[in-house]
Amino acid sequence: MDKNYKALLEKQQYAFAGDHSAVKICSWTKKSLRGEGVCYKEKFYGIKCHRCLQMSPSVNYCGLDCIFCWRERHDEPYTTIDDPKLVVQRGVEGQRFLLSGFGGNKKVDLKKFKESLNPKHVAISLTGEPLTYPKINELIREYHKNGFTTFVVTNGQYPKVMKKMQMPTQLYVSLDAPNEELLAVIDRPKNKKIAWKNLVKTLDVLKSLKGKTRTTIRITIIKGINDLFPEQYAALLERCDADFVEVKGYMFVGASRERLEIENMPLHKEVKAFAGEIAKHCAYKIIDEQGASRVVLMMKKDSPNRIISFD
Repeated sequence: MDKNYKALLEKQQYAFAGDHSAVKICSWTKKSLRGEGVCYKEKFYGIKCHRCLQMSPSVNYCGLDCIFCWRERHDEPYTTIDDPKLVVQRGVEGQRFLLSGFGGNKKVDLKKFKESLNPKHVAISLTGEPLTYPKINELIREYHKNGFTTFVVTNGQYPKVMKKMQMPTQLYVSLDAPNEELLAVIDRPKNKKIAWKNLVKTLDVLKSLKGKTRTTIRITIIKGINDLFPEQYAALLERCDADFVEVKGYMFVGASRERLEIENMPLHKEVKAFAGEIAKHCAYKIIDEQGASRVVLMMKKDSPNRIISFD
């Protein structure tokens, strides 16, 4: 891939596990090791965030240019295809390398540190669009074979791929806008003519996968831009019938600061209030929340099964 872009990512503490695959330590993994709290996914679903590996098999391509994305924009075609077995192996090695310095930090829980060197959960997102990786099915199977739980996040533009994919432990679809006009403004798709159609098809596919995997919608709220039309969001949620809905506030970090202002970052109470407005128009209700991440969890009905023992 482009040498300058690769050098930029390495400077940002990405460890490459192939030509277009890489891992990066999540800030919540670091906080958990230092005893400074845990991520909302641990609170909502039982994931141990100090044992979570954050990776992307497609740092080279996304297809969208979302205004709220903290990643640097870069799209280029695949010239080589990373081997899934090597991606898993080298990803764990990269995780260990990036965490190596934490062993000497007096604030770090040494028991957690030793556990962190053997991750059990993988978030396949980070940067780029995972479903563009031609061997995404093989990658998910390889992680499962190695005892990982898998959490895949897709931008909703690849319904045909999603329909045939190997089911992860939990499948996320990003829902950044309630209608076609706002989608064009917020996600800035390369192919504007079919982007909304692709998203709607993806929501229908997500509904068909219910019971085959844990299905999730993630709505990122940008204050003053997409915190509108709660009834339209509600209709889309009812259409896909996802198990979980995460309504999360945009964070003013990374490359997004070149496109948005700090005023676009909503307070937790504002995120919760907008989720409440959505709830007025559908069967989803606020079940849980985490203020530090400015996120609420919505479900039609809470269930003890949402918190799974992953170990």
